[in-house]
Amino acid sequence: MRNFGIILAHTYKNRLISKAFLISTAITLAFMLVLTNMDRIFMMFEEDAESRAVEVALVEEGSELYEPLNEQLMQHEDRIQLTRTSLSEEEALEAVSSGDFGAALVVNRDSAGEIQATYYSDSLTQQFTPIQLQNALQHIKETEATQELGLSGEVLADIYSPITFETSTVSDTARTESELNQARSIVYVLLFVIYFSVLIFGNMIATEIATEKSSRVMEILVSSASPVAQMFGKIVGIGLLALTQYGLIFLVVILSSLAGAEQAEGGLSMLQALFSEDIPLDLIGFAVLFFVLGYLLYATLAATLGSLVSRIEDVNQVIGPMNLLVIVAFFIAMFGLNAPESSFITITSFIPFFSPMIMFLRVGMLSIPLWELLLSIGLLLASIGLLATIGARIFKGGVLLYGKSSALKDIGRALRMTRK
Repeated sequence: MRNFGIILAHTYKNRLISKAFLISTAITLAFMLVLTNMDRIFMMFEEDAESRAVEVALVEEGSELYEPLNEQLMQHEDRIQLTRTSLSEEEALEAVSSGDFGAALVVNRDSAGEIQATYYSDSLTQQFTPIQLQNALQHIKETEATQELGLSGEVLADIYSPITFETSTVSDTARTESELNQARSIVYVLLFVIYFSVLIFGNMIATEIATEKSSRVMEILVSSASPVAQMFGKIVGIGLLALTQYGLIFLVVILSSLAGAEQAEGGLSMLQALFSEDIPLDLIGFAVLFFVLGYLLYATLAATLGSLVSRIEDVNQVIGPMNLLVIVAFFIAMFGLNAPESSFITITSFIPFFSPMIMFLRVGMLSIPLWELLLSIGLLLASIGLLATIGARIFKGGVLLYGKSSALKDIGRALRMTRK
């Protein structure tokens, strides 16, 4: 047990102060800061755009739409300034090109009296002004049409008023629409957490073992600690490293969200909008459970595979099948977000290498029988135990294998060396 603690602390400390971990953590924290403040960043861009009002030259060819159009645009007067001109279309285009106007709107009516308009600008990247002009002209057309039909504003409002349409369920255990939206968000986040955790930290475990083998440190470790203590010391050590990184990310997100709420003047930050309802504690509990079980399953597999290689260059080749399993599970789960009740999702939720993602998806989105949940967790625990038992035996002999790696052949060699 003492050797296990030493290996755990050594693995955790060395990885914690490594440049790769520090740089990746800094980049991740910066990304999360940007993500959690995305609404304020967009607001800054919008405020910057609002400070530069666009002066639009109106060229009318017998349409006489300046007054109603200007009235419609009054709510956007700080961003759109409509100016009536006596310029021709060609002269207005030259004025836009020379910078006298920000844009030009040429409006006329066809023989049937229908409004026709063309918007000219030196750049079409800014879509706010043309969209608002189009909406204003559309509203003018609708107003003229209702006047011709003799419809009052009250009648028109009644026609366009939306119907009352609500969704409900006859089951007492089914989640409401708001609960489903919240559960879908939490499931979506956890799927990415499991996906990246396995890919990043699983590869880290295999690389750690391969590095020690290539430097011959493994031979010293084998003589001072049991292979099982080495294996699980590295698994738990890298797991604590992952929790440290996620803890920092969570702390930054919370502090950034609280700071955003103070500056929002009554508005909701992104995190508050996500968790505006009461957070279902059972779902959070299942998230932690399936994350831990999924990590243990894949980390044990990664440690076993990492013990078979003696060069760091061979790690990606050996670990590739495990990464493929994670990718397949992730894409199945992405499909399952839109079809959680499908038979395919139900079946794959009992496959141990898929269940950390897919069974959690079903738990979050559906009301499943207790026996299904217990069966999936039981199969997952049994798989972890079986893989740990076999993996420890392979690890015991695999750490002493050197030379060119061939995963399937090396498993047999490792088991034979363990018996010796």
